[in-house]
Amino acid sequence: MLTATGCSFRSQQSTQKTGGQRREKAGDPEGACGSSCCGYLQKQPYFGAVIGRVANRIAKGTFKVDGKEYHLAINKEPNSLHGGVRGFDKVLWTPRVLSNGVQFSRISPDGEEGYPGELKVWVTYTLDGGELIVNYRAQASQATPVNLTNHSYFNLAGQGSPNIYDHEVTIEADTYLPVDETLIPTGEVAPVQGTAFDLRKPVELGKHLQDFHLNGFDHNFCLKGSKEKHFCARVHHAASGRVLEVYTTQPGVQFYTGNFLDGTLKGKNGAVYPKHSGFCLETQNWPDAVNQPRFPPVLLRPGEEYDHTTWFKFSVA
Repeated sequence: MLTATGCSFRSQQSTQKTGGQRREKAGDPEGACGSSCCGYLQKQPYFGAVIGRVANRIAKGTFKVDGKEYHLAINKEPNSLHGGVRGFDKVLWTPRVLSNGVQFSRISPDGEEGYPGELKVWVTYTLDGGELIVNYRAQASQATPVNLTNHSYFNLAGQGSPNIYDHEVTIEADTYLPVDETLIPTGEVAPVQGTAFDLRKPVELGKHLQDFHLNGFDHNFCLKGSKEKHFCARVHHAASGRVLEVYTTQPGVQFYTGNFLDGTLKGKNGAVYPKHSGFCLETQNWPDAVNQPRFPPVLLRPGEEYDHTTWFKFSVA
């Protein structure tokens, strides 16, 4: 199910190995009006939304483009997070129905949330069997950072399941980005070998967090540098047999395990979302790339087109 509020992907149904179907996407907030659509307009942790103009964090909400300094809204002290106070997740998009999906578009005006230049954006969701394909395109009137992603939370055990500890996770990344206490990358690109971040072979999430004394993941994993479609991650839920595979053209993925979910948000059919009740695989450029010269380039200039695609493939093993 899709909605024009935040260009959001709200739910996905799939079979399980014992038969029948369940919703496997976590996060469907119910608002005071009793409708989950109403809930998306209230404060909630980006459930299913497209994030922009720049996903993830920008250090201290400042950056320079061609010598000029820009200042963004600080909405996650001391940084700017996910596009600012009123990012792409909080605006209405214009939908256009396609034969096999929906295309959403909007124009982000010059100066919106402090970003330079007008930005035209198109996000297209298409469905091909058990595969959801999300394509992001953008064109800018002047040089501006652009980094778009989708912030869907998943729980392959199904809607209302209390945690993701029994999920097996694999991420195809040899390196990751260490962060400071405000979750801004330090600038180091560190090997995963011998660390808690080595997810190149499947790990059971709950046991892995316990073994390494981790509060959870909220880190960028560095993928292959190719702009072609490449494998990113695989998550398997053994009890149901459900599998999610992610492919992308992006250079990174933010693996987030719902560390800031606290159970206070009421969802569809009375479900609540406690800590670690869902995971995100946010394919994107690397965080704070606009301030990190060693990171993949994030600026989009006039005459260029931002064009990235992510594939979410659902199956039963």
